Amino acid sequence: MLTNRLSGMRGIGVDRASEIAEEADDENILRMENLDTDLSPSEDIIEETRKAVSSKGVNSYLPFNGKHELRSAAADLVSRLSGVKYNYKETTVICSGGLNGILNVLLSIIDPGDEVILPDPVYSGLINRVLLAGGKPVFLPSFINNEGSWETYTDMLKKIITNKTKAFLMLSPVMPTGQVYTRREWDLICKACADAGAYMIYDAALGRILYDNAEYVHPASFPGMAERTITVGSVSKEYCMTGWRIGWITAPPKLFKDIAFVNISNTVCPPGLSQSAATLALRKPDMFLEKYLRKWQARRDFLLKSLKGYPVIKPMGGWSMLMDISRYGLTGEEAAKKLLERGKIAVTPMDGWGSSAGHFVRLVFSNEPIERLVTVREKVDKAFS
Repeated sequence: MLTNRLSGMRGIGVDRASEIAEEADDENILRMENLDTDLSPSEDIIEETRKAVSSKGVNSYLPFNGKHELRSAAADLVSRLSGVKYNYKETTVICSGGLNGILNVLLSIIDPGDEVILPDPVYSGLINRVLLAGGKPVFLPSFINNEGSWETYTDMLKKIITNKTKAFLMLSPVMPTGQVYTRREWDLICKACADAGAYMIYDAALGRILYDNAEYVHPASFPGMAERTITVGSVSKEYCMTGWRIGWITAPPKLFKDIAFVNISNTVCPPGLSQSAATLALRKPDMFLEKYLRKWQARRDFLLKSLKGYPVIKPMGGWSMLMDISRYGLTGEEAAKKLLERGKIAVTPMDGWGSSAGHFVRLVFSNEPIERLVTVREKVDKAFS
């Protein structure tokens, strides 16, 4: 290892799982390892992207903070969802995808040794970005309640907050668990954040992908949180535009200049070819999501029904669910190997995805239609028989 900056970082596992599945070159393998979707953006977004290729001004670094119309659309979306009014000129910058935005925010607000509180389990790529920025990840654990869904150990909040707590990095639905924070959980988390004098970095990429009429809640809407909440959004998930690589950061005005400076220093500018299509997407009313949500929830429900009796935990949102393979005496790596080699299902082991996620594997249900998922029970039975 050439630099201490990489110390403690773990791979995300998805890349390795995908490489093995690709090398197998077998169409019978269910591709449930990568957080992708087979659903396409709406046709007007695709057509707008085609038009952008020959449009004047897209082949440019300028404007560095993103096109004004896109920044305005992003700020308006965050304003509508949070109930807090944001003027894009002093709050919003466009970044190259949500995770690029997360890293840029962390580099803007934390110093080496500062502590950042995250959910547990959580995407290891978020943990790695905290480490890259010099921070120390601190985990707020969740458990499986009597209803078979995820719930947060909110009584742990006072125990994990210290005088070094600088930020909370939260997302709901949580990836990979699909946990959706209730209003009560958000209230307790936000109070703890405000009492600690910390910033709330809200990863909103999956925010409206909710099932069973779960309530959408934005942390900036709670008392004392508007001045400390930084929203990082993306068109990748809700708009099915992963390859467009467009995200946004909407922050309190006092933080905007620093975040914009880091954003320029890191990636210079967002992709010019994608910005007009992203603007069109962000101006859509919420109802555009309904057709996507119906399909994703149908896949989730099908999996839960098909795998009844197996230790899968019901997600209330997002694109994935976890299976607890501890009852089989296997590690995540061993279970993933069995599922691929014997069952022809590509999944990702959760080693490194939090402090205690090593006995889970992740099943992504957003990338396979029900027509292919009909074989899932047979495949899992074969893997663990």
